[in-house]
Amino acid sequence: QVQLLESGGGLVQAGDSLTLSCAASGLVFRSYGMGWFRQIPGKEREFVGTVTWGTGDRTWYGDSVKGRFTVSRDNAKNTVYLQMNSLKPEDTAVYYCAAALEWGAIRESEYKYWGQGTQVTVSS
Repeated sequence: QVQLLESGGGLVQAGDSLTLSCAASGLVFRSYGMGWFRQIPGKEREFVGTVTWGTGDRTWYGDSVKGRFTVSRDNAKNTVYLQMNSLKPEDTAVYYCAAALEWGAIRESEYKYWGQGTQVTVSS
């Protein structure tokens, strides 16, 4: 049974930094690209960033977070991270991690497994 468990969400102020973690189990972690998405109630899920399978040499980011967020992975710990810097109120959302077999997956439909999400709230 595949499980993706996000952690690290919370309430922060604008300009702060926060790191989310996603611990994976039940899958061959290094064989999956790992991505982050976010969702605001009433809106579609938005692509945040992804890191490729294997050693994670490549990353892609959504335009709204490029230059502020960083996705990384630690295959020894079966964990993917989302480092978020210079947070803005518009970054407030539920953040989800997901696993995909495709290289460089940026579409929601490409992801096979999903976590339950963690809330990030950025106050102004």
